[in-house]
Amino acid sequence: MIKIKSLREIELLRKSGELIYKTHQLLKEYIKPGVSTKQLDEIAENFILSSGAVPGFKGYNDFPATLCTSINEVVVHGIPSAKEILKSGDIISIDIGCIFNGYYGDSAWTYAVGEVSEDAMQLMEITKKSLYEAIKIVKPGIAIGDIGAKIIEVVKPYKYAIVEDFTGHGIGTNLHEDPAIPNFGIAGKGIKLKEGMVICIEPMITNGKKNVRILRDNWTTVTSDKSLACHYEHMVAVTKDGFTILSDGSTSGAGA
Repeated sequence: MIKIKSLREIELLRKSGELIYKTHQLLKEYIKPGVSTKQLDEIAENFILSSGAVPGFKGYNDFPATLCTSINEVVVHGIPSAKEILKSGDIISIDIGCIFNGYYGDSAWTYAVGEVSEDAMQLMEITKKSLYEAIKIVKPGIAIGDIGAKIIEVVKPYKYAIVEDFTGHGIGTNLHEDPAIPNFGIAGKGIKLKEGMVICIEPMITNGKKNVRILRDNWTTVTSDKSLACHYEHMVAVTKDGFTILSDGSTSGAGA
């Protein structure tokens, strides 16, 4: 069932999204060669707890950490480790969740570690562009398929692949709510967006093929062909005339 949020609920979700944004901004200072993903996880967890919230991923379906730290060919759900040390040339997608005043925040961003290749930079730029171009069309009455179709439109000229095994989602008092928001689709198809819906749009793009596999830890998901993967995500509320981004640190984030 799709839950329509009140203005009060949307503001509570914005507070959670703001905390996620601040956590990303803090982590940016530490994303450099020689730092372990476990260190990043500890920094994020301490900050979230000190802010009066709790990590949203830790313990969720038994996930063992605060962050998902996904390096290079890891698409999503990488588990932080003291043995996993960042090196120059890596790209790392960091997905962060929290629960603040009973409402979830959730946002992912991909970062360059030191000097990265032009191919990696382009993949990051185009994946981020696909996120924002998809957000721009959000308003009451558009179909969920329009979002996926817009992501396809952005990435297709670069012959990138869209990972189809994972989707965006609704969000509220639960981390994953209806509806699912696929990163591919046909314009005009699917459920129509309504004012008060809050969704996470999160394209996951590779510079190889779309196929993925899950490692023995039952979480870490990698590209089957070892190609680079990139992941960006924002929380977006559907407003009367358009949208507002809830996880970009702004107090309004509105667009039409």
